[in-house]
Amino acid sequence: MEKVRIGKAYVDNVTQQEAIMAIDSMIVNNQKTYVVTPNLDHIVKLEQDPDFVRCYDQAGLVLADGNPLVWASKVLGTPLKALVTGSDLFPSLCRHAANRGFRLFFLGGLEGVAQKAADELKKKFPGLNVVGVYSPPFGFDKNQQENRKIVEMINAVKPHILFVGVGAPKQEKWMYNNIAQLDINVALGIGASFDFEAGSIKRAPKVFRQVGMEWFWRFANEPKRLFRRYFVESTPFIPIIYNQLKETKREVK
Repeated sequence: MEKVRIGKAYVDNVTQQEAIMAIDSMIVNNQKTYVVTPNLDHIVKLEQDPDFVRCYDQAGLVLADGNPLVWASKVLGTPLKALVTGSDLFPSLCRHAANRGFRLFFLGGLEGVAQKAADELKKKFPGLNVVGVYSPPFGFDKNQQENRKIVEMINAVKPHILFVGVGAPKQEKWMYNNIAQLDINVALGIGASFDFEAGSIKRAPKVFRQVGMEWFWRFANEPKRLFRRYFVESTPFIPIIYNQLKETKREVK
């Protein structure tokens, strides 16, 4: 598939439906891989974290989860076809999995959230086969005993798809570090998507999402938690794109 470079991320230039069919193909061909969904925050973190870069380099699919990436791709002259957010892909892929009979495992969220998300999705998509749900304790990724327990729990039910919602860059690093020992086909990092489906966090109305203002809705609802991310930590994004644009123009000359 065609890839579009945005900072240090090489994003697959696909629509949501094309992403779903790519994941379906991975399962049918019995591959073992994982999917990452970069947003503006990821692009900035990639500049500062070599371990995060390694996670991206080994990903089987990289999907643009943020309008700033789509806008940046146009500025850079390599426009992405579409925005493919993890929060939209998650329920759509669950619908596809229900139709295809794929087994799913939900890992992440606060206690009870992933189970609530599974219950709600089963109501929407009859036949959805969620074979396991687990909300890990804080620091599980650095606890060898807990991590081993999680891997064994997942391998016991052999899901085709593992959804991991523990936040970035933890979920990406966990998938990278554990993919070899997991008996799965595809793992996907989906951030707060369990919360959205469970209703514990209200997602932005469709009109906000359509005009690229979902971030503002989230900030308005969680200003203390998100102020630093949106207004301090994300500011290097523009210089990253500007420098890439200058680099591209030099290469053309």
